[in-house]
Amino acid sequence: MTRTTIDQPEMRIDPFTYAHWYALGRKEDFPEGCALNTRLLSHSIGIRRDTDIMSITGPQGRALPIQHRYGHVWTSLSDSPRPLFDIPEFAEPGRRLVTVGGVRVRCSGLRAVENFLDMAHFPFVHTDILGVTEHAEVKKYDVKMDVEKDEIWATQCQFFQPVAAAASVAGDMVHYQYRVPHPHSVILYKSCPVDPDAWDLIGLFIQPLEEEECLVHSFLLVFDDNNTDTALLHFQQNIFLQDRVILENQVPARLPLDPRQETPTRADASSIAYRRWLKRNGVTWSTTRGAEIA
Repeated sequence: MTRTTIDQPEMRIDPFTYAHWYALGRKEDFPEGCALNTRLLSHSIGIRRDTDIMSITGPQGRALPIQHRYGHVWTSLSDSPRPLFDIPEFAEPGRRLVTVGGVRVRCSGLRAVENFLDMAHFPFVHTDILGVTEHAEVKKYDVKMDVEKDEIWATQCQFFQPVAAAASVAGDMVHYQYRVPHPHSVILYKSCPVDPDAWDLIGLFIQPLEEEECLVHSFLLVFDDNNTDTALLHFQQNIFLQDRVILENQVPARLPLDPRQETPTRADASSIAYRRWLKRNGVTWSTTRGAEIA
């Protein structure tokens, strides 16, 4: 296990969590001449941008790696991070990228990923938008592990939604696929209201600040010529702000990995797979198990 000894000597970051890239924000969040500090995995990092040159400084003044992908700036505390997952849809012509910006949430970043996977809350948290109580049942869906890429897919998901997207004009049965390629990132592939042969993408790139606090960077990658970026932005912001109320009131704030701590149902198949995947990869940071070890 990798033990960090920079900011908090007692803090232990498991190797799987430590080895990933993390989004810090959009390029426009770091204007020319800026110098600011943020947090990543309970460590202070500094970000500086001079013209088009950006640098990130980590613990003990160490230069951290940097890359610009998917409309965001990414870094890692590791000197040899795992490759950042690929999203080939970003190269498809005709798609519009709308980035929402970071939203601070007082909960484990892992909790935020799990909440995103949960269709059962649609009728009760996003009432008359993503769900209605008359259609509250979560139909059976498939969950599989892509062993080669070490990521989770939930497929054959469907749910009735009265306003599935900003481009929707009526309620419809919406088809979903969920992808978890990273412990703190999750992508939703959603049937496109303007092209039945395409998927719209909605995703979260989560920056874990502390074990019980995170910054959620979200995006939409869609085929939609009927709405302005502002309309798409407001739709997504409204949905996530409804989620934030739930996330900040979950107990415990960290994610339990012991199945005996919370009772799963059939609708929780993707959550069960996610927790098992984290446990199999030795994740303890930001989990209740990690709190016990510390």
